[in-house]
This record gives sequence, structure tokens and C-alpha cells, in this order.
Amino acid sequence: MRSLLCLLGALLLTACTGLADGIRPVTGFQLDRYLGTWYEIARLDHSFERGLEEVSASYSLRGDGGVRVINRGKQSDGSWREAEGKAYFVDKPDEARLKVSFFGPFYGGYNVIDPDYRLSLVTSYNHDYLWILSRSPNPPKARVDALVAKAKALGFATDRLIWVKQTP
Repeated sequence: MRSLLCLLGALLLTACTGLADGIRPVTGFQLDRYLGTWYEIARLDHSFERGLEEVSASYSLRGDGGVRVINRGKQSDGSWREAEGKAYFVDKPDEARLKVSFFGPFYGGYNVIDPDYRLSLVTSYNHDYLWILSRSPNPPKARVDALVAKAKALGFATDRLIWVKQTP
């Protein structure tokens, strides 16, 4: 019985780091090019960012070889909310499939599915999570539209995207 409970616990801890059907993370990924600040352009709704505007994510190296993640967003009352997490590669360091944690031992998937280092299409372990990130708060509309079309072709509900207000 104890072995079964340990197995179930391990499955629960790793279940959120899988890949959604039809999703393949970028191979040939270069973490050093991905580090730095990204602005959230659009996202599918989820509770941990609900109502936030001017959202950004900053990535830097940790001393243990992982990635330090700082997510920041402005709340409706004008105050800022910030969360610090850590991320590690799931398999190979040249495959853009990471696991990220903001809450102790619990990890979620962070899968980069578009290879451009100016704009990025990111998902988690299922089709309920999607982010369009950009190096600038106002990226070219044509390139964003191309990412939306790609996401739609991959089965994401792009009609439900929340367009994040960013200041120039």
C-alpha cells in the first residue's frame, strides 16, 4: 500500500510537466538567448494571473544551474504583484521543455513551442494554458497574428485569448 501511495504521489507531482497532445517543444533551444525580460502580450485565462495587466517575466540563471523566474503584474488597484519561481529542464538543455515551480515541490510545464527569440509561444501540460510573450511591450501585429494562427492550428482556443495591456 505504501508503495502504491508513493507511486501515486510521484505521478501527481510530474503530471503537470507533461506535453499536450500534438505539442512539441523547440529543439536546438538556446537558453542564453531566452534569458532576460519578456512582456506578456496575450494569455488564456487562469486564476494566478486573473486581472493583471502590464505582466512581465524575467529569467536569469540560478547558481544551481536552473533558471530564476520573476513574474510581475499590475493589479486593478495599481499595486504590483510579484512571484519568484525556479525552472529546470525536463530532459535535454537544448529542448525548450522545462518544469517551473512557484510553490515548493509542485512543478508545472513550461514548453516553448515557437523558436523566435523576439516573440515566444508558450504552453504548459495541456491546451488550457497559452502565453504569447514578446521582448517589447508592443510587438509587430503581423508576427503576433502568425503566432495566434499557429496556436489555433494546434488546437488552442484562441478566441478566448486575453490581450494584456502593456505600457509602451
